[in-house]
This record gives sequence, structure tokens and C-alpha cells, in this order.
Amino acid sequence: MKKVTPMMRQYLEIKKNYKDSILFFRLGDFYEMFFEDAIIASRVLEIALTGRDCGLEERAPMCGVPYHSSNSYISKLIENGYKVAICEQVEDPSTSKGIVKREVIRVISPGTVMEENLLDNKKNNYLMSIYKNNDKLGVSYIDITTGDCYATIIEEQNLIEEIAKVQPREIIYSDDVLNQKLDKISILNNIYLNKKSSCYYSLDEDILFKYFTKEYIEKLNLLNTVEIKYSLIGLLNYIFNTQKQITSNINNINIYKSKDYMSIDIFTRTNLELTQTLRNKQKKGSLLYVLDKTNTAMGGRLLRKWIEQPLVNKEKIEKRLNLIEEIKDNFNLREDISEELKNIYDIERLCGKIAFEKINPKEMISLKESIEKIPNVKNILLNSDTKHIKSLANEIDELKDIHLLIDNSILNEPSITLKDGNIIKSSFDERVKNLRELTTNGTYLIKEIETREKEKTGIKSLKIGFNKVFGYYIEITKANLKQFQVPSNYIRKQTLSNSERFITDELKQIEEKILNAEEKIKELEYELFINIRTEVYKNINRIQKVAKIIAYIDVLNCFAKVAYENNYCKPNINTSGKLSILNGRHPVVESIIGEENFVPNDTELDTDNFKIGIITGPNMAGKSTYMRQVSLITLLAHIGSFVPAQNADIPIVDRIFTRVGASDDLSQGQSTFMVEMTEVSHILKNATKNSLVILDEIGRGTSTYDGLSLAWAIVEYINEKIGCKTLFATHYHELTELENKFKGIKNYCVAVEEKGEDIIFLRKIIRGGSDQSYGIHVAKLANLPCEIIKRANEILKDLEKNDIIEKNINSSEVAITNQNFSDKNEELKQINFLNYEKENILKEIKSLNIINMTPIEAMNVLYNLQNKVKAIGDDTL
Repeated sequence: MKKVTPMMRQYLEIKKNYKDSILFFRLGDFYEMFFEDAIIASRVLEIALTGRDCGLEERAPMCGVPYHSSNSYISKLIENGYKVAICEQVEDPSTSKGIVKREVIRVISPGTVMEENLLDNKKNNYLMSIYKNNDKLGVSYIDITTGDCYATIIEEQNLIEEIAKVQPREIIYSDDVLNQKLDKISILNNIYLNKKSSCYYSLDEDILFKYFTKEYIEKLNLLNTVEIKYSLIGLLNYIFNTQKQITSNINNINIYKSKDYMSIDIFTRTNLELTQTLRNKQKKGSLLYVLDKTNTAMGGRLLRKWIEQPLVNKEKIEKRLNLIEEIKDNFNLREDISEELKNIYDIERLCGKIAFEKINPKEMISLKESIEKIPNVKNILLNSDTKHIKSLANEIDELKDIHLLIDNSILNEPSITLKDGNIIKSSFDERVKNLRELTTNGTYLIKEIETREKEKTGIKSLKIGFNKVFGYYIEITKANLKQFQVPSNYIRKQTLSNSERFITDELKQIEEKILNAEEKIKELEYELFINIRTEVYKNINRIQKVAKIIAYIDVLNCFAKVAYENNYCKPNINTSGKLSILNGRHPVVESIIGEENFVPNDTELDTDNFKIGIITGPNMAGKSTYMRQVSLITLLAHIGSFVPAQNADIPIVDRIFTRVGASDDLSQGQSTFMVEMTEVSHILKNATKNSLVILDEIGRGTSTYDGLSLAWAIVEYINEKIGCKTLFATHYHELTELENKFKGIKNYCVAVEEKGEDIIFLRKIIRGGSDQSYGIHVAKLANLPCEIIKRANEILKDLEKNDIIEKNINSSEVAITNQNFSDKNEELKQINFLNYEKENILKEIKSLNIINMTPIEAMNVLYNLQNKVKAIGDDTL
């Protein structure tokens, strides 16, 4: 350290406290980066890597970016998963001796960004904190741009599900034991992980009292709730250490219980494409895209939150439905609300900018213009002939004092930057008025001097100019100087190639008055703006409350508009367990092809006589669409939205599970089938009788007999052990036999019309089972070569001729019925299922108690048996 230069010593001293960040070190008009930071930044930002003498034998790697355009470079680093520490000069270089004092004034990370170009205006930007206490986790998260803060306690096993629900941009956590769990979900969801988060090693436990009053903390019982307490302490310490200030926009903690909302695991969120599509991760094509008719950014964020966290409280759901119904049936009310809301800016994030002292004058005018619309919104609601909407209107604070303050003080077209002046109205402050008049009069005085000097000298081209170095000057061309005797009061100041510049005592005196006035007015306007901002800051809690009501109204109006335009119905919410949908439709598919082209379907499920629907039929016939639409209609009802159906009676569901499609998870070394079985295992362990389960083509990732056996066993297990409402699509036609063996299982299939060698998918779910897959027909529709289609038909006829299919059905039925294998010894020997010939394998099969096996145990047994047969050799088959 002694060898390095003083400036580099200062850099290294600051850098050691921000090892996990790229340090933007201010040198003049640039932010410079050195050593490893420079190497990383030059690669990510695609800027030149140079070097600088630092006192060491080798030059320090260095790169830099202009400070006035640094936001775009910071944005790129954040998007690539880095944190940026902004180190500024905190004293005037012209008055300081030696090295200018520098400090980190802010750390920008994915969870603490305030810059608009890094934020999705209709999505919260959450920073999450996790505190581990034995097997309990305290989870809290904040969007610092809006001040929204939430906290809960969960079991460790539910952590991934909670993260999938919240979708934070950044996570801090207290225990490295969580590394493995968090690593995987952070990669899949682009979450920045702060490993070994420093905020949990040097905690200021008093920080809670810096944000909240003692009475408020005691009311929430935070000090006695260890998990939430330390999760919040870690979170608030991190925010303070990165933003270097306490802000009043974080003034409320919403403590909730996970059971207050429907549980939706990460697989189901992905499969149902709630907020983004499975294929390209885009909003377009998702449920959110169909529903989002919000007019404000605040409403857009709340809508997303409702979709991600469906309610399970009947009264709360019905409250939303009743409010939506009142708006839906009133065209003028819907349109009037939309017209006013579309002119309201993002009040929540404007409050965040005020709290973090980042709001500029133009944004303050945006706040004023937004507040201006609030009385109009309130009057529209009050004048409507609605009961529930009127009560909502009475909660709206019109914020007239805030509007009056901004309207009286700030120019309607102010400058963007704070220190350039042109912010405050002359009528607001007498000093501003006087100084502004002085600068205006000074301009006239300069013009008068210019006119007088032209007349006195007779030089028409004489002019008075200004630059920052010399101030005001009189400029005369050299051609005119040859015929002109320079007056004695002209003082030569600068010689140019074609002209000479002069000053006079009179000109300098006026210049001093003008420049002093301009400088003073800038300082005064800046000071006045800070005072106005502080006054608004004192009322930030009031403004936030109004913003939340506006967002709430926006989402209700959005749902009403969607319901009216798309012909959705108001669902009845029940607690009896009955699920009944008449002419249900898939909201997303319907939005693409149009309601008139969508074939609606009915659904009837309950908790006793019809728990499980087994759906057979060809691929591409619409099984998956049908099952997804049942899930989405159920979920929409729990959000409090109207649903795409003619009529719907929806039970309170604690969880929705879907297992639709699968893919290899190469990062974890898992095959498609292993992923499928893992998801199914998760469902079977967590589903209750009040859950809705959607299973699509279970078992297709392995051999026919393994898959069929597993599918059969899984259906039995759900029916007998769990008893939840289930839709099970399958290409195993053998499963239709289950309807005859178990109460609560019914067969359905997709209607198909055959025309010669061609088929037409009717997209209609009808009662009964299908005995064909129509796979070759589907291949033909996909335009496979004709010779392949022809050959496949020949092979199919040969197989049918040899009665292979019938034997397989008989053998599989024998293998998995709940009978004593010892009583079926003679029949078992005639089975062509695997044709075992070795006595020890027969004995092992006889001893199996399949009906009491879990699906995973069944899979392991089948796998071991298969390997034993392979080891014996093909001559036994």
C-alpha cells in the first residue's frame, strides 16, 4: 500500500469496503474503474481498457465513462448481474488541499435501482431478505421505488414457492445453508443473490425504530416475532447501507400468512403462463396480457400482484366481484374512470423519488397534474348510482393542499436539472421576482450600451458578446480598426485572427450585477425547490394512500372492461367443493382466435361422486387447452375476476397444481422423465382434498408398460388417498377401465369426426373413453413424408392383426388390479407383459404389494425388475 500513489491509495481504501461492487471512482468529468473492476467493465460495456501509473511496477488496468452519461453504462452493468458503487468527490477541488475527499454516496443493485430505464413500470422491483431460524424462515421484501413492504414466516420447504410468487430482483439471506436452493431459482428467474450478505454480520438492531415508531412496532409485535424481526432488520440495514439515508416512503409493513393466499408452485405458474409465456418469457400471450387493461402503472403492478397471489377468503373475493359488477354494467362509469386515470402518472414511484431526493422539477409537475385528476375521479364515483363504489370514493383524500403548493410555486414548464434555474414562479417569492427582473433589465442595458457604442464609433458591425472566460466584451473587426481610433476607455482583452475584443469599466459593472443576479437566482431557486420537496415529503404517507386507492380502482375498472368486452360471467363462490363450469373458454386462446371460433366446454367435478376425470383422445385435439382453461377459470375466480364462461360455480381451492409438458433439466442432470416424476411427487406430497390437480400425459417419458403402470397407480392414489378434484389426460386407453373399478372416476374424451382416412378435431369434451390415439393422422397433419405415413399404417395393421394391443390390455389389467397374485399364478404365466421365466423374479413379483406403494416406489421397483431381466439375456424372452 505504501508504494502506490496517494490517489490510488484512496481508491484502494474505499474499494475494500465494496468488494462485491464495481466502483465508479469520480475523477473530474469521468467515473474511472481500476484493476479487476476495469477488466470486467471494459468487457461488459465494450469500452477501451487502458492503464494508469499507480506506483507499482505494472500500470493499473483502467477504463472510464463520462459522468454525465453514466446512467446507460450503469444500467448495462446491472442488467448483467453486477452492483455499482458510486464514489463522488464530496468537497470542492478548488478549495481542498492535497487529494480531494471522496465517498461512496450510493450503491446501485438490481433490487435498489431507481432509474426508470431499469424498471418495468407495471412490475414491482422487490428486494427480498431471508432470515433462517431453525426450520422457520422470516421473509420480508420491499420495493424501494414505491415503499411497499411485506413480511411473513414460512417453512423452509416452502421457500422456492414464496420466491416464485414474489419474483424479487435481488435476495439477501442470513444462512449459507440456503445456497443450494437459492442458486437454482436465481438462475432460472434472473435473481441477483448476495452471498454472505454483509448486512447480516453487522446489524444495527435499532434501525427498525429509525423507520417506524415504537408504538407501531409494538402493535405488530415485531420484537417478539424473531424471524420477521431479523429479516426486516437485515433488509433495512441493506437499504440504508446502499442508499445512505432513511426514507419515509417505507412507512408500513404488511404482515401476512401464506395461507391467506392460494398456493401456486413454480411448475404451475410456469405451465399456466400466468405472467409470461413458457417459450419466450414474454408478457404477450400470457394471462396477464389478456387481463391488463389498466390505465396507470400503479394499477398494472397491482393487477400482477393479484394474479400472482389469488385469495382464498370467500368474503374478500366476493367484495371484489361485487365492485366489478357495479362498474361492468355501467358503460359511462367505465369510460369516465378510464378517461381520468390515463392522465395520472406513477404517483407511487414519484413518492419514491421524493423520498430518495431524486425528483426533478418536471416530475414535480407530473405529481401536480396527477393530483389534479383525483377530485374528478372521486366525483365520478360519488355521482354513480352504485353502492359499493360510493363507499370506496369516500376514502379518497383530494390532496388539495399539496396541489396548491406545487401549483403556486413551480413553473409549468421548468428545467429538468435542479441547479440550472428556471424552476420557481416569480409570484411565489419576492427575491426571485427581483433577481429575475434584474437579469431581464441587465439584458436591456447591454443592448443599450451596444447601440450607444455603434453610434459613437460609427461602426455598424460592432457587437457586444459573452463567454464564460472573459464575460461581456466589445468586438470590432480588424478592417474597422484600421479606420478607427480606439477610445481611451476601451481596454484590449483578446486578439483574434479577424477581430479585437475590448472591455470597459461600465460594461464590467453591469456584467457583475447580471452574473451575480443569475448565480443568486439559481441558488435561491434550488433552495426553494428543496423546501417545497421537503414539505411534500412530510405528506408522503397521505399521497401513498391515495395512490393505492387509485391503483385499486384501476384494477377493478380493468376487470370490468375485460368482462364486458370478452363476455365473462360473474362466478358464484362456494365452500361445498363443487366445481361447475358451463361453456367454459380458455381466456388466452380465445383472445387469439376470437370467441366465435372457440369451442366452449363444460366441467363438473366435486369431492365425492366425481373427483377425477380421465380424458382420452388424440394429440392436438384440445385436451391440454381444456384442462388449462379449467385451471385458469378457477384461478380467475379466486383473483376476484369474472370468468370466460356462460356460468360458473367455483369452490374455494387451497392450491392448483399442473403437470403439463416436461423437458430435460440438464443443469441438475435430470432427464425429462425424472423432471416429470419430480413434479408429480411434489403434487402428491402437497395436494389436499381441497386442491385442483391437472395432470397431462403422465408416464409418456418412459416405456409403455412402466408408464401405464405408474399412471394407473397415480390415479388410484389420488382417488383413494388424497381425494382432490383432478383432470387426468392420457394416451393410455387402458386407464378408462378405472371408471368401472372406483367410485369418483369418470371417463371423458375429445370428440373426433372421421372422414375416410382423414379426421376432424371437434374440440368438444364428451362423456366416454377413446380407444384410439390417431397418432398417424396427427403426423399426416404435420406433413410428414407420405412414405412414412404409408409405412406406419402398414405396421399398425400388422400389430392389430397379431392382437398385440388386446394382450397388452389384458396383461396390464392383471398386473395392476388389487388381487392376490398367488391366486392368479396360472394366469400370470400366460401373460405376454414381459414373459419372465425365472422363478426368483416370479416370486419377487408375487410378493409386491402394489396398492400400498407410492408412485416413486412403484417406479423404482419396475426399474430394478427391468434391469434384472436385461441381465438374464434375450434368450429368455
